[in-house]
Amino acid sequence: MQLYNTLSAEERAQLIDEAGKQRLTLSFYAYAKIEDPKKFRDDLFIQWNQLDALGRTYVAKEGINAQMSVPAENFEAFRETLEVYEFMRGIRLNVAVEHDDHSFLKLTVKVRDKIVADGLNDDTFDVTNIGVHLKAKEFNQILEDPNTIVVDFRNHYESEIGHFKGAITPDVETFRESLPIINEQLKDFKEDKNLVMYCTGGIRCEKASAYFKHQGFKNVFQLEGGIINYAKQIKEENLESKFIGKNFVFDHRLGERITDDIVSQCHQCGKPCDNHTNCLNDGCHLLFIQCDDCKAAMENCCSTECLEITHLPLAEQVKLRRGKQVGNKVFRKGKSENLKFKHSGELSDIPLAKTQETKDIRQKIKVKKVILGKAEHYYVKAQVGLFIIENNELNLGDKILISGPTTGNQELVLDKMLVNGSENSTAKIGDKVTFEVPFRVRLSDKLFKILE
Repeated sequence: MQLYNTLSAEERAQLIDEAGKQRLTLSFYAYAKIEDPKKFRDDLFIQWNQLDALGRTYVAKEGINAQMSVPAENFEAFRETLEVYEFMRGIRLNVAVEHDDHSFLKLTVKVRDKIVADGLNDDTFDVTNIGVHLKAKEFNQILEDPNTIVVDFRNHYESEIGHFKGAITPDVETFRESLPIINEQLKDFKEDKNLVMYCTGGIRCEKASAYFKHQGFKNVFQLEGGIINYAKQIKEENLESKFIGKNFVFDHRLGERITDDIVSQCHQCGKPCDNHTNCLNDGCHLLFIQCDDCKAAMENCCSTECLEITHLPLAEQVKLRRGKQVGNKVFRKGKSENLKFKHSGELSDIPLAKTQETKDIRQKIKVKKVILGKAEHYYVKAQVGLFIIENNELNLGDKILISGPTTGNQELVLDKMLVNGSENSTAKIGDKVTFEVPFRVRLSDKLFKILE
């Protein structure tokens, strides 16, 4: 009985590419009383693993919150695994606006105290007394009412790349921070204003609307299905989008475009940009907005300090992180003195630019390949890369692919190499291989053999 992942992310990505089948990215949630979250978690993992479903799911005694990637051909079978449970019969599955076969590369189902960290004591108010759900057309109409106050219950790094026009966008890093801030800010409008709220998929507003009704707000509304469902409805019904920009998502994509407006800036140079990056330095891992020019110049790093660290041997990088609460343990969300053009809380409804149809340097090349190993070092002056073979066999004449978030996808034909310091024609598992590479190699890069 398999209750854990047996494949690495790289191996899973390779299998997805080889299968060549469309996958759907989707999300859903449900509040319900679950007596045994651990058994519930195990049952879901077994069923989903058989369907090649991947993603990140939290279950708790209060319900379930899931973001998933499912093969399109298994979509209905996946729905059936949910509808076995009475509280998920007829559940709305928010299918993403844009799809990426690599949005999730592992199946993670975790038991948590809560499915959303809201900091609330649910015993102190009626969590089922929620606000009125509004569909896209109704939401657009209520936004036109001068008696309406609309609040974005997402975090600063989400709202800065896209939001509803005229929305209050709290400068917070967590959902729990926004609740008391908005309660205090709007304390004089409890009786006579429409409090209208939205979030990514609706789950945060489900709890927030009940909380604000408990706080005395008389007219509380929420966007049904969040921004994801709104984007789907405006397209289907040919409605005007009151949302501008991109919708931040918590998977590999980091965002899906709703309109062609760019409302944010590169945090390093200030050019219009709404692409998020995680700093390549594992001791930082800062989430920030970075344009393609800065991405190339700074090699995916947020500062020159982090850039210098990524050029050190891996052992020295690990030594620098030892004993510290580093970024790969704490997801730092886009606030740093190094980011000169970060204007958190100063959001505008006026687009800075429009998107253009350009090739995304983040896009993966779909080729049949097998992973060989990873980069260990790059000797800048000699232009030589050092790789450790962890899988399969490498031979002279092989066509290889070196791939990484900054390096992109670079193909070479291997005509000469040193194996464990000596010239050789074959490298096997465990061998250290060096060969000339006419471009910089990073420690995050993977080495693949292309299969003809």
